[in-house]
Amino acid sequence: MSVDAPRHMSLLRSYTPADLLTIGNASCGTIAIFLCLEHLAARQTRFLWIAMLLLPLALVCDVLDGYVARLDRSRQSRLGADLDSLADVISFGVAPAVLGYTLGLRGGWDMLLLTYFVVCGVSRLARFNVTSSALADATTGKVKYFEGTPIPTSVVIVGILAVALWLGCTDQHLWFGAYRVGPAWWHPLSLLYAASGSAMISATLRIPKP
Repeated sequence: MSVDAPRHMSLLRSYTPADLLTIGNASCGTIAIFLCLEHLAARQTRFLWIAMLLLPLALVCDVLDGYVARLDRSRQSRLGADLDSLADVISFGVAPAVLGYTLGLRGGWDMLLLTYFVVCGVSRLARFNVTSSALADATTGKVKYFEGTPIPTSVVIVGILAVALWLGCTDQHLWFGAYRVGPAWWHPLSLLYAASGSAMISATLRIPKP
């Protein structure tokens, strides 16, 4: 008696229009990271401006992918939820952290807080994936609220950094200065990332989902 082998999943044929928007989200975040590295090598501010513009564009893709997915419920993505989370980690977790590092948050304690921010974002997305079915409305199937702030809210940090760049408050001119704390340097501005990360993993903060 033969047992049918599991059917091979064709990745390209599995993509839906919503998935392509999610890929656009991830692509924006990845290119933004590369542009930050290019700025560190070439010291050309235009690379930073393009990187900062790409992250709101990633947010547009993130919003649209959910809208497009709801337009055609007959074709549900097999990759959608996981793909969306992975893209969000790049565009709204790693990319904003790299942007902060590029603009001057390069002290040892800064890097620790930037890492904390990224880890909080990853943890928040994992929690959402695990609990979304339990939080979903029984009639509509939609999640009623977010536990903790959604990771795309990190675009607010990007906006603040854009103002700092516009005013020339980067590197040694960062707002609030820099301090030697024990073995490493620390910029108080990095607390912005710590606050954002803590809000993302909060179990008591509930944000209604539109």
